Amino acid sequence: MSNELEKTYLDFMKYILDNGVKKEDRTGTGTISVFGYQMRFDLSKGFPLFTTKRTSFKLIASELLWFIKGDTNIRYLLQHNNHIWDEWAFKKWVESDEYEGPDMTDFGRRCLEDEEFNLLYKKELKDFCDRVLTDDEFAEKYGDLGNVYGKQWRRWTDSEGNEIDQIKDVINQIKTNPDSRRLIVNAWNPEDVINAGAKGSKAALPPCHVMFQFYVANNKLSCQLYQRSGDTFLGINYNITSYALLLYLMAKECNLEVGEFIHTVGDAHIYLNHVEQVEEQLSREPRDLPTLTINTDKQSIFDIELEDLTIEGYNPHPSIKAPIAV
Repeated sequence: MSNELEKTYLDFMKYILDNGVKKEDRTGTGTISVFGYQMRFDLSKGFPLFTTKRTSFKLIASELLWFIKGDTNIRYLLQHNNHIWDEWAFKKWVESDEYEGPDMTDFGRRCLEDEEFNLLYKKELKDFCDRVLTDDEFAEKYGDLGNVYGKQWRRWTDSEGNEIDQIKDVINQIKTNPDSRRLIVNAWNPEDVINAGAKGSKAALPPCHVMFQFYVANNKLSCQLYQRSGDTFLGINYNITSYALLLYLMAKECNLEVGEFIHTVGDAHIYLNHVEQVEEQLSREPRDLPTLTINTDKQSIFDIELEDLTIEGYNPHPSIKAPIAV
């Protein structure tokens, strides 16, 4: 089977390299960036867990289930050996008044420039994660990331303090009013975005995947994501797989077939220290996509656990390591 879905993503990266402009960014790393790009993935042609570099499905799936549960504390992720969000919680800890360890200021950049510091950072981060796993009080205070995706999806708080479960609401709408043009889940709250990531802020990071909308036609469920900002090499491939998985789970819940996943990106960028890795990935030939199997005994999206999701036939090229910009 030809791998059209992965080619769509590879063409996207090549387009940025060929047409992007150099821009400065919040992390100080620098990017090659384009503004406004859309990809369409017909999920009848395969499950988009891409093969030109190994990608961990368990990391993607456990993060998505974390969102769906409405959880915002990294303890659940750490229990599943998922370290995607470690740096954001660690930043909150090392910038707190209680932290008395070695100076971790600007740890993301310094790790790249100083091997001795990198070793020190890894030790501090491991100690932090171990403490989140074992110390309930510490985990509650420093493992929680505030109003990130799980909170906004499942426990959005209105002006009167009432919680709104956007996922449950949109499922009900799909089932009862599938032609609605309001099948939307929104994660962008201006109140949280102001000073996000700063000391005392309500959210560790303003949402990158801002909102998504569902569409029902011909007994198929489709989804379009608007992502304001995308790290094309390290992040967007994860986002594609994650939202494809979400679409599969929502379709199962609503007794529909899967349609298209449409991914619209605002600032689509490649970090300057990822260019070599992108070129290596572009040189590789895509292989056949794997198959996703979901436990048929569980109908509700809210009952699904990691062990209910199985990937078969995944034969990727080796992983390609690259630094994360924090």
